[in-house]
Amino acid sequence: MIHGLRLPRGAHSHHVVQRLLNPRAPLSSPSPFSTSWARRIHSSQFQPLRPPNPADLPKPRPRVIKPPFRRRKWVRRLFVLSAIIGAGYTLDKQFNASALIRSFRTFRTGLVVGLDYKINFRAHPPFAPSIEAVHHRNAERVFDLLRHNGGLYLKIGQAIAMQSAILPPEFAKMFARMFDDAPQNEWHEVEKVVREDFGKSVEEVFGVSFTGEPGKGVMEKTARASASVAQVHWARLADGREVAIKIQKREIANQVGWDLWTFKVVAKIYSWWFDIPMYSLVPYISERLMLETDFVVEADNAEEMKNLVAGERRLSGRVYVPEVYRELSSKRVMTAEFIEGVRLWDKEGITGKWQGGWREGSPGAGGARLPPIPYGTMIDVQVPDDATLYELHKPNRSSWRGDNGKGGLGLPLKQVMGTIVDLFGAQMFLWGVVHCDPHPGNIFIRRLPNGQPEVVLIDHGLYIRMSPRFRHQYALFWKSLMAFDNKTISEIVSQWGINNPDVFASATLMRPYEGGDQSTMAGLKKTASGKDQAERAYEMQVKGRDAIKSILGDETKWPRELIFIGRNLRIVQGNNQFLGSPVNRIKLTSLWASRALAESRDLTFGQRWSNWIKHLRFRAVLALSDMVFYYSKLKQVFGVGRGMEDDIEQHMKVMAKDFGVELNHGVFEG
Repeated sequence: MIHGLRLPRGAHSHHVVQRLLNPRAPLSSPSPFSTSWARRIHSSQFQPLRPPNPADLPKPRPRVIKPPFRRRKWVRRLFVLSAIIGAGYTLDKQFNASALIRSFRTFRTGLVVGLDYKINFRAHPPFAPSIEAVHHRNAERVFDLLRHNGGLYLKIGQAIAMQSAILPPEFAKMFARMFDDAPQNEWHEVEKVVREDFGKSVEEVFGVSFTGEPGKGVMEKTARASASVAQVHWARLADGREVAIKIQKREIANQVGWDLWTFKVVAKIYSWWFDIPMYSLVPYISERLMLETDFVVEADNAEEMKNLVAGERRLSGRVYVPEVYRELSSKRVMTAEFIEGVRLWDKEGITGKWQGGWREGSPGAGGARLPPIPYGTMIDVQVPDDATLYELHKPNRSSWRGDNGKGGLGLPLKQVMGTIVDLFGAQMFLWGVVHCDPHPGNIFIRRLPNGQPEVVLIDHGLYIRMSPRFRHQYALFWKSLMAFDNKTISEIVSQWGINNPDVFASATLMRPYEGGDQSTMAGLKKTASGKDQAERAYEMQVKGRDAIKSILGDETKWPRELIFIGRNLRIVQGNNQFLGSPVNRIKLTSLWASRALAESRDLTFGQRWSNWIKHLRFRAVLALSDMVFYYSKLKQVFGVGRGMEDDIEQHMKVMAKDFGVELNHGVFEG
């Protein structure tokens, strides 16, 4: 206790004294050396607290303003994403033949085109002056996509071009250029493909030399032709055989899987988006396109067709399929007999005056070996820096054209086109093995020593095979079309899941079918009345789309083979029209259909005998078709018309306009 002050329990006296003397001073502990609790008093004089001199303070550091945490996070994410995209782009371009980039380009174009049609496909488009303008800009988008992607996309573009007759004219004009040659790969890419497939160099596989080594063959490093999937090089082997070496472009192996997957995805989306039941057809189309990149399959098709032609007396000696050399072929390389001939699109070369020798044929006709190349004319040496490369000029065997070079094979177009129609009629109705790419670039014409034409068929990659049941149905369908047997037509197409026999019959004949009830056309014309021009055009196109949907009908029953059979028929029709309609194509095709029903080994003897009697009656019915054909020919002679195929086209144009479609037949021009 200090002067009556009671200390708290546990408190020390020196703490209390210290607090009383200086309330702000901290409490100090007693010194361990102190022997008593004495009061401590500082002897130094008290000085008040003064603020520091600003001059003595350090310079202030600049304030660092950090961005918010969320902003920094997205900057890092953007950087990482850009790095990933850049690395993916580089790797895809260097090691995957730009397959991912091509797929992205396809999805982007497909989305833009789909949205454009979804928004603007109406009588008065909100973001376009007309439906025609919508068609035009979307045709440009699709064409640019196919041109930039190349490869299988060009093959798809060519397929679209062959169907351009039923597309809007804006699409037809764009795709008319799809038959131009594709750019060829560099020679080092060719060498890689050969080494990867054979494990040897080009020189070792084909026995050729690029330095003029004696006893070796020779080969051109510049391709004679380049298509979407492969390019063709000419070579002369050491034994003197001249061959065409078809080498697949190296990037195709990496691209084909992605391309077909992208095609399936886009088709799936469009089928759902536009309510068109077509996706079930896509796997079959993809399978055919995939097989077209396998040259072993192509070699099998070529050999099978060669044997079928040789066994058919009506075609043997008229049609030739080049021989394939299996020992020099692989999955991506196919070596076949080199063909000297006139392309089908060269009408002057086919019909020009023959200036060759008497009882002589054009080079290689009838399977004869090509004459040897005169020494000193075959090689044109071009010595580059490395002194290892020389190019070969094409051997000149055109003496049959005469001194002025204006001669030809001297063949009538009727015989040439008749052989072509007979060939594909036999394929469809007699054998059920159909070459589905018979455009003019795949058909050569040669002159046999007896003065008759010989048709040479190449490029056997795209084939379809018809089952005996379907082949029988299709033959009966064609025969019923010519006999206006509507009951049989309806029965057959109903089994195929088709709800509109009239439209399908017209699409098959490539001319308006006039034997049906015409209910579809009546409905179209009724709908089109009382509308302005834009509304009529829109409603007609909608009805045309509905007619296509009615053709597809039940997609689970629809024969997938019809896709490529229709392509074959369309190309053969285009060939006939291009040559001036020299033959009655519909009659010849129908004859093969009726003949196949009478000769089919899949039928019983009684059925074949009955069909033979019907076949004889059917030939009499076809005489009426000949009357129409010769009437068209007579008009053609007097300059009034251009032939039966053009007359058919005019009728189809009238019919198609009721569907809102303008027919165009400029497929082989340009």
